Amino acid sequence: MFYRPAEGHDLPHDPFNAIIAPRPIGWISTRGTMGDNLAPYSFFTAAAYVPPQVVFSSQGAKPDRDGTKDSLAHIRETGVFCVNLVDPALVEGMNGSCADYPAGVDEFTACGVDKAECCEIDCPRVALAPAALECRLVQEIPLLGARNTLVHAEVIGIHLREDCLHEGLYRPPGWVSRLGYRGTYATVTDTWELLRPKLD
Repeated sequence: MFYRPAEGHDLPHDPFNAIIAPRPIGWISTRGTMGDNLAPYSFFTAAAYVPPQVVFSSQGAKPDRDGTKDSLAHIRETGVFCVNLVDPALVEGMNGSCADYPAGVDEFTACGVDKAECCEIDCPRVALAPAALECRLVQEIPLLGARNTLVHAEVIGIHLREDCLHEGLYRPPGWVSRLGYRGTYATVTDTWELLRPKLD
C-alpha cells in the first residue's frame, strides 16, 4: 500500500501515529496565572545530551484560548515547565489528565495525582514520577499545520525516584509508551544490551 498523506487513505484510522511507535510520554506540568496544569504529550523526545535538551509538540485544540492549550499558554507566560515520565502505577492519573478540563482546573487535584515542587523553577511536578525533568524554554518553533508548535527546552534539573536506581543505573518498573490509535499504550519491560561495534 502507498498513499500520499495530503490525499488521505482508505484505512479506518490514520496509521501515522502507529507507524512511529512506541513514543515516550511527556507528562508536562506547568504553573501560570491560571494555576497549575498537567497534561500528557505523546510527541515528545530527548533532543541532545550536552547540555541535555528535550522537545515536544503541541497541537492547539482549545477554542476558549484561541486554540492554545493551557500547557503552552503557561510556558509562554513563565518560560519553564517540567516533564514527568510515566510508569505503570501512574497510567490512570496520566490518562485522566487527558480530559479536556476548562482553563484553570488543576489536573493534579482533579485526577488525584500527588504534587511536589520543583527545585530550580517555580513549577509543580508529579511527586511519584520515576523521573522528572525541570526545563527552561529555549525556543518555540511554528510547525506546518494550524496551531502546531514545537517547544524546545534545556533540562536544568533532574529528579530520579530512589527505587528506580539500581547499581547506579536508572531502571524504572517499566517505561510506559504511546503506540498510536485511540488509547493504545504499551509498557516496555523486556530490555537487552547491544554494544556498539569497535572497528580495528
